[in-house]
Amino acid sequence: MKKNLFLFILISFTQTGFAQNFITKNGKISFFSKTPLENIDAINNQAASVINSNTGELVFSVLINGFLFKKAQMQEHFNEDYLESTKFPKATFSGKITDLGNINFTKDGKYTVSVTGNLTLHGVTNNLATTANITVKGKTLLANTEFAVSPADYKISIPKIVESNIARSIEIKIDCNYIAR
Repeated sequence: MKKNLFLFILISFTQTGFAQNFITKNGKISFFSKTPLENIDAINNQAASVINSNTGELVFSVLINGFLFKKAQMQEHFNEDYLESTKFPKATFSGKITDLGNINFTKDGKYTVSVTGNLTLHGVTNNLATTANITVKGKTLLANTEFAVSPADYKISIPKIVESNIARSIEIKIDCNYIAR
């Protein structure tokens, strides 16, 4: 299934001509929820993503059940009760680097850019705008960003009995190492 998802992302970019694409299939996405009772964090190192250097278009896709937790019970509740990973198996982002002219893909350096697009999580799509840091190193890109999402914005139900155990705003971090294709 991972290969099919990655192939879908790659095929979606073949429509744009002979653009330079930067690709990763092992991007790192982590999240953190801080509460007085207990912190919750998880990591997924299997995010697939493509950046088109000519248009600034970018896509991400990550399988929800690929997030790993320190406690097995947290992982079980995350997949079965909150994110319902059987019903909503992946999260996706489709967007664009809005200030693409700020990046010189042929010159090593660090660049800060704005990214806007649509994040789909738990079957709900919302607009997302953030900044990202991109480092060009030869034929590779290192990209990272941080932003917050609210479970309520994605219709993720938190039972009253445990709502104090889960933050109202979840910190998301993304780190990707792309290679030119």
